Amino acid sequence: MSAEHNAPRTKAKETRLFLFLVICFFPLLSVALVGGYGFLIWFMQMLLGPPGPPS
Repeated sequence: MSAEHNAPRTKAKETRLFLFLVICFFPLLSVALVGGYGFLIWFMQMLLGPPGPPS
């Protein structure tokens, strides 16, 4: 009986978690990953120079 009573609460909790993940977490994570990769490339170019054959 306890499992049946908690089912709606669990479903609502799962729905809120899904919305949080889709609307907030994954977009922020993707921006952070792309920005971090861009920063890494920029920093490596500062240390090693731009890509291409040496002049």
